[in-house]
Amino acid sequence: MKKIGILTGGGDCPGLNATIRAVVRKGMTEYDYEMCGILAGWKGMIEGKIKVFDMKNVSGILNKGGTILGTSRTNPFREDNNGDPERILENIKKFNIHAIVAIGGEDTQGVAFKLSEMGVNVVGIPKTIDNDLPGTDYTFGFDTAVNIAVEAIDRIHTTAESHNRVMVVEVMGRHTGWIATFAGIAGGADVILIPEKQIDMEEVYAIIKKRHKRGKNFSIVVVSEGIKLPVEDSKDGEHILQSTKTDAFGHVMLGGVGSVLASMIEKGTGFESRCTVLGHIQRGGTPTAFDRILGTRFGEAAIDLIHKEEFGKIVVLKGNEIKSIELKEVMGHYKTVDDYWYDLAKVFFG
Repeated sequence: MKKIGILTGGGDCPGLNATIRAVVRKGMTEYDYEMCGILAGWKGMIEGKIKVFDMKNVSGILNKGGTILGTSRTNPFREDNNGDPERILENIKKFNIHAIVAIGGEDTQGVAFKLSEMGVNVVGIPKTIDNDLPGTDYTFGFDTAVNIAVEAIDRIHTTAESHNRVMVVEVMGRHTGWIATFAGIAGGADVILIPEKQIDMEEVYAIIKKRHKRGKNFSIVVVSEGIKLPVEDSKDGEHILQSTKTDAFGHVMLGGVGSVLASMIEKGTGFESRCTVLGHIQRGGTPTAFDRILGTRFGEAAIDLIHKEEFGKIVVLKGNEIKSIELKEVMGHYKTVDDYWYDLAKVFFG
């Protein structure tokens, strides 16, 4: 009986448990695999924290947010790794793991790719609320995050209108503006600011002033946390940081751009402005039906790849079909918001 390990890495998001459930159920019922959970992402693989699964472990988890396996932002290949990749290889042998299903975004899949080049049997499943992983039309977690953001924008609309304010809504999006763009379109935002587009504050002020001139005494501005605000000494602008401390993958902690932007808008337009930061609310709670189904489809496709011994690949969504591509195809770049989506949003600015 072959033993298959499953791990979830990086930030949590709705749909992870639905995916885990699909991998385990199909692996056990159709292929008679022994399934085990690797706790806390790649950290669990380094430390040998392995839990053998049965059907009870994945019962009743379809609608739950988060991940029953726990997660971490552990990078076994950081410069001071202290032999972590070798420990992973030792634990794979120790626990007799035939293959690993790695569920995560660009950082998790980057580790999976490096391990596959070392001979580890790995299959990837794309997960990120940012929807920025190349090769797939959508990642699970994104739809739920957008719906949460849209609900918040709908609620903020009433407050903005009642108080005649400009309301800035800061959403997640380190490298790309998919959440801001989709939530802004669906929520009727008057301005959407994303990392892919250079920020022109004079244009932002003009849009808001134009609305007020035609009798609209409130505005909604949706902004990705990863935008660069213009400053005098920087042509491209600068990120707003919570901390300069970096994680295991070299990422600084973003956040706070919404508050800075609200102050700039109030000064530049003379209109009272406030900021709401959605933050980790976007990651939590019950997954949408779309994310439950997508995670389920990804999970079943991943275990099929293992059965066919097609390792070093990641399952992806193309149109309405689940396909697979090489892990190396999603490395080193991000799927950014293209002009079609932003041009669609701009029709409704102001």
